Amino acid sequence: MPRTVTPLNDTQIKAIKPRATRFSVADGNGLVLEILPTGKKVWRYRYSLHGTRQPLVTIGDYENVPLKAARAKARKYSEIVAGGVSPVSVARQDRGADKRVDTLREGAALYIEAELADKSEQYRRTTRRTLEKDVLPAIGNKPIAAVTPGDVLAICDRIKARGAPKMALHTRNVIKRLYEYLCARQLATTNPAQVIPARFIATADSRTRVLAPAEIGATLRAIYASDIRRPLKLALHLLVLTMVRKSELIESTWTEFDLDAAIWRIPSARMKMDREHWVYLPKQAVEMLRELHDSRTSKTFAFPTVRGVDRPIAKSTLNQAVKALGLEVEHFVLHDFRRTASTHLHEMGQPSDAIEKALAHEIKGIKGVYNRAQYATERRRILQLWADFVDAQIADDRKVVLGKFRGRG
Repeated sequence: MPRTVTPLNDTQIKAIKPRATRFSVADGNGLVLEILPTGKKVWRYRYSLHGTRQPLVTIGDYENVPLKAARAKARKYSEIVAGGVSPVSVARQDRGADKRVDTLREGAALYIEAELADKSEQYRRTTRRTLEKDVLPAIGNKPIAAVTPGDVLAICDRIKARGAPKMALHTRNVIKRLYEYLCARQLATTNPAQVIPARFIATADSRTRVLAPAEIGATLRAIYASDIRRPLKLALHLLVLTMVRKSELIESTWTEFDLDAAIWRIPSARMKMDREHWVYLPKQAVEMLRELHDSRTSKTFAFPTVRGVDRPIAKSTLNQAVKALGLEVEHFVLHDFRRTASTHLHEMGQPSDAIEKALAHEIKGIKGVYNRAQYATERRRILQLWADFVDAQIADDRKVVLGKFRGRG
């Protein structure tokens, strides 16, 4: 039995408060009011065509389209749908938005305007940048229907040639989502990115991004010059210095650290290879951890959430903090810090086995059976060497104060 929907009234609508994520309330006859996190309220029309649920049709903002007018349009669109036709073009005309959309560039502009309007600014910026940097210069002037899988693959191959296979996969996904929208709006009949499997573009082992010394310095200077919380700045800096994985750092507990001995013992339960891992902390890392400990808000976690519960920050927190900076460092993700450290230490002529142990990588053969203290002296030395190297990159053209770290300049 269909669920009965109680019609809305203006008093109820004005009383609706936004939430952290967008949500909808139904008025009936396919009409819904979507409330965005910004507080904006938008009328949408929900419908199915030939038994398949279709993307929502935008009617307009509540402040510009009153309840009575929105209901009238929903009734009109229901009559169109009853005739087996999509109401999308009529809705666009009603909003004064009807215009020719022939080329991919025009289709991309419509996609950004209509589909991404309620996405986060970071999501819109990333999508726009992907389209403007690699997609539109190559195929933006082609008719929407003329873009082929070969065109998409050629774009991805050029990006991979720059040493950024994961960015190539991201670009393919952006094109795929763009064409999903164009197909739903009956501006395209096929999706040229859909037929290209992800494994043909990038695999889990295909990333090769290494930050140049100048990029290391520029990244950390930008982090410290930003207005993100101090503990997050230190977390990002520690991620560079300790060469650990992101989850190993953000889920760390104070019981794991012996700051007097400058050792961090990560239990096997938190390690990818299910083996306890010791990190021989450089003096810079010890000083940062002492600062965090002095100002700690959690007895358990080194990087607790600020949401009032005793648990670590979310795994996405550091990623979001870096993305919000709008860094000029191209095609960079946090995991690249590990590869960057390994690459530069190898280039400095440091012993490969000690570097691999510092990264908690398994060493094959008889060398791999030695205890965790193997290469301890070498590992302590190379981590201090790496921390000093990173310091030198930050100091080059330094324009920000990093902090005293308990007396350190």
